[in-house]
Amino acid sequence: MARVAVVTDSTNGLPAELIEKYDVRIVPLQVVLGGRLGADGIDVTPADVAAALRAHVSVSTSRPTPTSFQRAYADAADEGHDAVVSVHLSAGLSGTCDAARVAAADAPVPVRVIDSTSTAMGLGFPVLAAAEAAAAGAGVDEVAGAATDAIARTKTLFCVNSLDALRRGGRLGQAASLVGSALAVKPLLHVVDGRIALCEKVRTATKALLRLEELATADVGDASVDVAVHHLAAADKAAQFVASLRAALPGLASAYVTEVGAVLGAHVGLGLLGVVVHRR
Repeated sequence: MARVAVVTDSTNGLPAELIEKYDVRIVPLQVVLGGRLGADGIDVTPADVAAALRAHVSVSTSRPTPTSFQRAYADAADEGHDAVVSVHLSAGLSGTCDAARVAAADAPVPVRVIDSTSTAMGLGFPVLAAAEAAAAGAGVDEVAGAATDAIARTKTLFCVNSLDALRRGGRLGQAASLVGSALAVKPLLHVVDGRIALCEKVRTATKALLRLEELATADVGDASVDVAVHHLAAADKAAQFVASLRAALPGLASAYVTEVGAVLGAHVGLGLLGVVVHRR
């Protein structure tokens, strides 16, 4: 039976229990918080980023180094794995995939690097599909194929209180970056072809959440789906939103609520509410 390790990065959005269950290996991105460098999810938490944003402390991020990936791949080989499938956040948002590919070229076992073209559980669902295939003893082609297939069945939408953080980080296209300055306009965003794009403009936060639910559930019908709801420092709002999704999706198989990690929090800002819908 093949032994394939699954590696991802710290923006994956997966609940901790699933990471542990499937032995998913995490390579963290880096966060610079008021001049202090730390690893996402290890040295710097979402709460740290939320506090920094409230205090107007400078927050920036950077990709992992190729050396970080080299260590992860070497560890997998040392533990008896025959190959690695390494699934990461969109290359349109970060250089993480590039760093993984540099490391893969010199890895002691074959490594397939896959661009999820998304992030949060838009990345996490493909990682989970790969991990489930690996746990069942699938070979590297099948594990990589499971991730790739899951990417095509996943959509990611979100709303933010402000576009300032995304604009500063250069994660918005030109058209989207011009939106949101008007009073009470709430931009709804989605991930398209690996980049963040404007979906709609909505007046008021209440209408934005209603429209986000409509967009998330559109064309789903009775299909079997998994959903993930993400937030930053907005747990109550996320819990209410997932309850609404449960009522609106008769084919809902599983629902996860997780706070985004420090890196994503730095780019989306306080008050984020996001939803990822994955068709089974």
